[in-house]
Amino acid sequence: MVLAQADCVSTAEEVAAAYDALALKIKSEYAGLNPLMLVVMIGGLVPAAELFKRLDFAFEVDYLHATRYRGATTGGGLVWKRRPDAALEQRHVLVIDDILDEGHTLVEIRAALAALQPASLKVAVLAEKLHDRRAAEAHAEFIGLQLPDRYVFGCGMDYKEFWRQLPAIYAVK
Repeated sequence: MVLAQADCVSTAEEVAAAYDALALKIKSEYAGLNPLMLVVMIGGLVPAAELFKRLDFAFEVDYLHATRYRGATTGGGLVWKRRPDAALEQRHVLVIDDILDEGHTLVEIRAALAALQPASLKVAVLAEKLHDRRAAEAHAEFIGLQLPDRYVFGCGMDYKEFWRQLPAIYAVK
């Protein structure tokens, strides 16, 4: 029912164009550096898969799983379910996630990864939500789309753990 009543805020074509643009920026930054791409599960899975198909240089992939939502629609305290296995020291690391919203999870992830002394640490997100509630330190170096301040799903983002697989982005009514 939620999908049938939702508003499409970014079409599949707009999302694909955002992935193309992100991939070009990432390639210009990381080609030839043997970077480590760290996927933030579960939301970053879809954006990472789409970006990886568009990147034509060598890179290593690992993942982490840290969440504040655990199926809810509002965040709580950060829970680490899995930290990356790959060594980060002196590696160029790109964290890939679905959305930058308030950014509390991202701030804690960045701090934990920075303590492992990578050569560089940057973040790519498919989308950022436009509002004034963002944590002061929260930011992404690579951003594909800007979204309204609504509860959104699709392209890795979920509504109560459903609809991550959608090729467009929708907002709950």
